[in-house]
Amino acid sequence: MDKRLKAILGGDVFLNTCPVRSQTMSAIKGKNNKTTELVLRMAFVRSGLSGWKLHRNTLPGHPDFVFNREHLAVFVDGCFWHYCVRCGHIPKTRSEYWEEKLKTTKARDRRNTQTLRALGYQVVRIWEHQLKSPRDIDRAIKRIRAALDFS
Repeated sequence: MDKRLKAILGGDVFLNTCPVRSQTMSAIKGKNNKTTELVLRMAFVRSGLSGWKLHRNTLPGHPDFVFNREHLAVFVDGCFWHYCVRCGHIPKTRSEYWEEKLKTTKARDRRNTQTLRALGYQVVRIWEHQLKSPRDIDRAIKRIRAALDFS
């Protein structure tokens, strides 16, 4: 858990949260996002893009896809969890907590992007809403191809 969040929450414990809710939330995992990451992965296959690896946990931010030779890191960001300005929102329940949590996530994303760029990587971030229609997916693939051609 992020240090700033710990300070606000008072340690590793969520105050005023029932044990059942706490257990439910702790069971939510961030990997294997079927709705966005898999859509982009299948688009890579259909478009003939190759040379990518999944989940490089040796790089800052653990990019969803990495093209090692071209030094390109691709992130697929969920609109809620990464606080998209277009369709992200702060829940009405426990809004103070969620606002801090989502802003902290956004700041962490910026830091990871800067660190990757300092290591010589190009970074492409694709929002969840940019993978909703076939036309949007084509645009995302074109962005990634342009970044690959640039390297």
